[in-house]
Amino acid sequence: MDDRNIVLIGMMASGKTTVGGLLAAALGRPLVDTDALIEEKEGRTIPAIFAADGEGYFRDREREAAEDLARQTGLVIACGGGLPLHTDAIAPLYETGVVFWLCRDPGVTYDSGVLGDRPLAQDGRAAFLDRFAQREPVYRRWAHHIITDPASPEAGLNAILEVLRA
Repeated sequence: MDDRNIVLIGMMASGKTTVGGLLAAALGRPLVDTDALIEEKEGRTIPAIFAADGEGYFRDREREAAEDLARQTGLVIACGGGLPLHTDAIAPLYETGVVFWLCRDPGVTYDSGVLGDRPLAQDGRAAFLDRFAQREPVYRRWAHHIITDPASPEAGLNAILEVLRA
């Protein structure tokens, strides 16, 4: 296995950070969550950033984070759900890493109750499913590999490891 970054994309709450943590531990690599990185640099939460400065400001910070991470190697990167919608953010990660889309059923994700206070998950189930339908072709476009409906975080980990070891 080479030292290219392993990049996880998918809808919010699809398991990117959880699977990413397991993957990082299994491979002895650091995990970087783009949302957590932005929160750390900004000194405030994503909902606070959205409320004070809007989505455009957040997306600019996301692009900056992606460009910085793409210049590094040996990372497991869990991307925010909207990052792949912005070519200038996802393209550097795609070009320098291996991108896995964790494609979890959006209805199951919504019904699990894990979305919390995420700004783009506050408009109800139908809106969340519609957001997935809009994003699906984008995720598909940027994924080198698709991990579909892993039964558990461990199953997602094992599916990624199988691809990496092939």
